[in-house]
Amino acid sequence: MDVSAKKSSDELDVPTFSAENLQSNMKIIYYSRTFLSIVAGVIAGVLGFTSLTGFVFYFLIMAITSVGLAAKAKFTVHAYFDSWNRVTLDGFLSGLMSFVLFWTFAYDIVHIF
Repeated sequence: MDVSAKKSSDELDVPTFSAENLQSNMKIIYYSRTFLSIVAGVIAGVLGFTSLTGFVFYFLIMAITSVGLAAKAKFTVHAYFDSWNRVTLDGFLSGLMSFVLFWTFAYDIVHIF
């Protein structure tokens, strides 16, 4: 009897997720990171950041984005995602291509032409 009671209480501790909701939340994270990568690239280009300074700026913006997404979830990330890595790391490097593209584009327009 004691074993079955313990087993049923352990089953209640396992979180259940909706696959559609998880997928929707991940899309929002990717869209947010892509949009902020583009904005950060334009800002870095306009401000004239070059070499390492631009990449540090990108990683700073992505860190702020991670904190902002966690704050939007009221720091109860496990209610909306299956792990903290989904909020902090997913899409972190995928926006780098957009950042570099818009960084060089804005830099060329403002500082070379």
